[in-house]
Amino acid sequence: MITTGWPVIGAVAAGGALGAAARYAATAAAPGPWTTVAINVAGCLAMGAFLARIEDRPGTHPLLRPFVATGVLGGFTTFSAFAVQTLGLGDRPLLAAGYLAATVAGSLGAVRLGHRLGRGVKENPA
Repeated sequence: MITTGWPVIGAVAAGGALGAAARYAATAAAPGPWTTVAINVAGCLAMGAFLARIEDRPGTHPLLRPFVATGVLGGFTTFSAFAVQTLGLGDRPLLAAGYLAATVAGSLGAVRLGHRLGRGVKENPA
């Protein structure tokens, strides 16, 4: 099993490039803080579903999780943009609080929902 070294670094880097490019495309198409909320919540939904789908699954390639979870989804979601955009809403405290709550609650709920959905689509072991 490959768990460290250059193969993992390469998988994470390749996935990160794809995830970051997707995030850039989404924010270019719809600039603003609510796009960041949508990206973070969608990324959490995908993370939950992905992890549920591969957990305890024999034959999963050892680079799949680093590529998808750390790379693609880590590159797609963004905490730094969330922090900067929250700070930028400082002159509108109610909007900033709503943005903060929507991101945190939405992301946590999406991970849970994604995990449940991912378990629901698992193939039944023979």
